[in-house]
Amino acid sequence: MATPLNFKEGQSTSRQPRFNDQYYGWWKTRMHDFIIVEDSELWDVICDGPFVPMKAVGEGKRTIPKTKKEYNGGDRKAVEKNFKAKKILVCGIGPDEYNRISACESAKEIWESLQMVHERTTQVKQSKIDMLTTEYELFKMKEDEFIQEMHTYFTSIINDLYLLGEIIPTNKLVWKILGVLLGSWESKVNVITEAKDMHKLIVDELIRNLKTYEMKRKKDLKRRDPK
Repeated sequence: MATPLNFKEGQSTSRQPRFNDQYYGWWKTRMHDFIIVEDSELWDVICDGPFVPMKAVGEGKRTIPKTKKEYNGGDRKAVEKNFKAKKILVCGIGPDEYNRISACESAKEIWESLQMVHERTTQVKQSKIDMLTTEYELFKMKEDEFIQEMHTYFTSIINDLYLLGEIIPTNKLVWKILGVLLGSWESKVNVITEAKDMHKLIVDELIRNLKTYEMKRKKDLKRRDPK
């Protein structure tokens, strides 16, 4: 996977990693580590929810939340943990993500909201990548297919993978194309692999070469069989 665009910004040990609607898994792991180092109790607040000071009533048989006026020093410090954790999370996301969680009242709600949206998105994305990867691996040239038709379909698979962050090196694409050609192309494949520097050959050059050979074969066939 490509390096996140905000990778350098996130290197600061005193600044929370920034989430820009990409690479959620990267951000989630780094934010967790940042919060644990900052104050491990903040992570408890994110997982378990904010601390609510309680008091006993009715001869101690039941408890109810204290009013703010009834908070003691320990209560205030414990309650502040939620606001501190919330601040770290809010300062670690961009404006688009902020609009998504602006109504959340606790750090726990913010974390779960982001997790629900982006982990689901990540799962959908991975499913698409898996499907396209399988399509790429099983790709073959059809018996009645021309080079241009084969290349167009092949390119659509590569472009879709690219948009999902999966980039296949040029030399692998070149070898893949040579490998999917029909058996009748074997002699041409041998010529290309022997005459060309396979480390420098690019896809466009290969396709031009194959198209030229294809046109020559068509002309030869017409000469042999005018009908």
